[in-house]
Parts: sequence; C-alpha cells; structure tokens
Amino acid sequence: MTAETDEAPGIEAGAWTAGGSAAVEERWAAFHRWGPHILLTVSAVAAAGSADMESMTTGERYAAAALTVVGFVLQLVWGRVARDRPGPSTAAAVYYAVRWALAYVLSWLNPFFAFYAVIGYYGANRLLPRRYVKAGLFATAVTISGCQIGGMPPHGLLLWLAFGVVLGVNVGLVGLLSRLAAQEDARSRAQAATIAELERTNAALQQALDENAALHAQLLVQAREAGVADERRRLAAEIHDTIAQGLTGIIAQLQVVANAPDLAVARTHLERAAALARHSLGEARRSVHNLAPVDLEHAGLPEALKKTVADWAERTGVGAQFTVTGTAEQLHDEVAATLLRIAQEALSNAARHAFATRVGVTLSFMGDEVSLDIRDDGRGFDPLRLPERTGTGGFGLAGMRARAERIAGSLTVESEPGQGAAVSARVPLVRHER
Repeated sequence: MTAETDEAPGIEAGAWTAGGSAAVEERWAAFHRWGPHILLTVSAVAAAGSADMESMTTGERYAAAALTVVGFVLQLVWGRVARDRPGPSTAAAVYYAVRWALAYVLSWLNPFFAFYAVIGYYGANRLLPRRYVKAGLFATAVTISGCQIGGMPPHGLLLWLAFGVVLGVNVGLVGLLSRLAAQEDARSRAQAATIAELERTNAALQQALDENAALHAQLLVQAREAGVADERRRLAAEIHDTIAQGLTGIIAQLQVVANAPDLAVARTHLERAAALARHSLGEARRSVHNLAPVDLEHAGLPEALKKTVADWAERTGVGAQFTVTGTAEQLHDEVAATLLRIAQEALSNAARHAFATRVGVTLSFMGDEVSLDIRDDGRGFDPLRLPERTGTGGFGLAGMRARAERIAGSLTVESEPGQGAAVSARVPLVRHER
C-alpha cells in the first residue's frame, strides 16, 4: 500500500480533497457521521437473519447484541467529540482502533458484520495520523479477509492458505485504490493550480488591455492637439504663401491704376487685380475646405474614400478604383480623418507629378490594424531625393508620414523611376467613441 504523493493513501483521498468544493466536503462529512450507524444496522439485520446465527451459542448471541449496542453508543459519543476535534488526532486514532476492534470481534462472531468493518477503509485517512494509515488499512483488510473465507479463525491449513491469498488480494486492491486516489488528488491539485494561473493570466491580460485602451485614448487626445497645431501652422503658411501674396498683388495693381496715365493701362491692371482676386478667393476656399474633412460628417471612412476617389477620377480623367477588404468598422474620428487626408494628399501628388493612367486605392481592415494603400502606374520617383514639403502649401510625403505617426501608425513609400509608386499607411484600428 503505497502512495506517490505526500497525502495519506486512504481510499477516499482523491474524492475528499480533489473537488475542493463545499458540496463534496459536506457529503463526505455526512457519510462519516451516519455511515457507521447505517452499516452497523445493516450488519446486525443481516447477521440476525443468516444461517450462521443458528450455529452461534447463546453467549455469542448476547455478546454480538451487546457489542452492537456498544457500537451505536461509540458512534454517538464520537459524534459529539468530532465536532470539537475534526481531523486526525490521538482521540480520533483511539476511536478508530476501538471501532476496528468491535468490527473484528463482531465479524469473528458472525461474518455478516463485514458490512460494518468495511467503514475502516474510508475512515483511515480522515482519523489516523499519516504514519498509522497503512496499519489501519491493513488491519481492516485482515478483518474483511476473515469474513470472506467464512469467519475467523480459519480451520485447517487449506483455509489458512485461502485466508493468506484473500488477504493478499485485499491488500493489493487497497494499495491500488489508494494509489489511484493519490493520483487523482494530484491531478485535481494540478488542475486547480492551472485554473488559478489562467485566472491570474486573464486578469493580467485584461489589465494590459485596459492600459492599452487608456494609452490609445491619450494618444488620440495628443493627436487631436497636435493636429490642431499643425493645421494652424499649415493654414498660416498657406495664407502667407497664397492669400496674403494675392492681396499684396491686388494692392500693387490698384496702386498702379491710381497713378495710371491713361485708361488702357488702368484697365490692364484692373484685369490683373481681378484675376488675382479670383485666384485668392479660390485659394481661400481650398484652405477652408482643408480645415476639416467634410466628407466624414455624414458618412464613414469607406464611403468618404469612395466619393473622394470618384471625384478625383472625374476631375483628372485618370482611371481610379477603390476597394475595401475585411470587415469594415466605424473608426474613431481622428483615425478616419488621418487616413482620408493621407488619401487626398496622395491622390493630389499623383495628379500633379505621376502622370498616371490608373490608380488603385485599397482600404483594408485587418484585426487590430487598418491599412490604406494608394498605387499608381505613373512615372515613379526616387523617395530619397524628394524635398520634405511641396511648394504648393501641401504636406508631401513627410507630412503624410507625420500624420500617420501621430496616431501610432506608419507610412511607407515604394517607388522607382518609371515603375509607378505605392504609398501605404498602417494605423491602429481604434473604434468610434459612442
């Protein structure tokens, strides 16, 4: 009778400790409280109705009856003591020994008391200190083996041999069941440890997700503030480079008109002033339009991009196709505005510099990322030799890259002279705030 864990190898070990639930513990407590009463009653009834009762002497019958009563009294007394001293103790060991002795004597008088003796298998682990558990199980096996050969003591060499064989079988079965119980207990403990570790891992993962969401929110706030500052600088530059210069030109032309020597010269400069005014008005409208993505006010990013691409194709006469891959989601305003601005700038660059005949725009939703790809079959360029800012007041590639990086994204450019160009922006998929 061996066990491969530090737990005592009682038959009930796995069932008692593996579940770890209050319900399992309560059921076992009820069994140990009422089981001996029930099994002793069953044994007494079976013995009274058995044929062996007729072969018993009157003294043996009185002894069996008296010991049965003692057994009931013992259970009642122990029921009171066990409430104050649960678990293995000296008192529990004494109770186990007295109960075993009663079961042994009763089964000697009548083998049907084996029903009562079998309780020793289930109480050893609960009542005895660990170093005495094997001895308790062996003593119970001796009692049960004697009952199985027809009663103690064996008469004759053949019955003694049979007793030895039966005892060996019982000891082997107890050892096997104890080992299985210990293995089940170890497996249950390992499972409980795994579940606890998974719960800790899930808690840590949830905390990381919460922190990531908070960082995303903070990043978007910073991106919004940085975007406002960039828009102010861009608008100031555009006003200086276009509208202010146009107004300066108009003033200069009007001053010439005021000092013109004849009507023809005045008309010429008035026409130039009017042309400058119209041009400045157009630049002002373009600057106001670029302040906020109007296309996103009443539509999501896919619809806004589709309209932008269609309008651009109609305006430039270049064949353009827009495609969406993955499951489209409603993006956060800053993310959608950033990608729309990058697409507008990339298409504007393609119209001014690429001389392309076909342009493809693809918006891809990829789990936790969104990708925007703009490809053309134009004349291409060397990305390393481009200036950081275009001369028309736009942002160019550097500006598009800055926009993507402000929301923790990235922008890559692939192009060679004569091989077309591809601009790819990848940003985190942050959903729309509800």
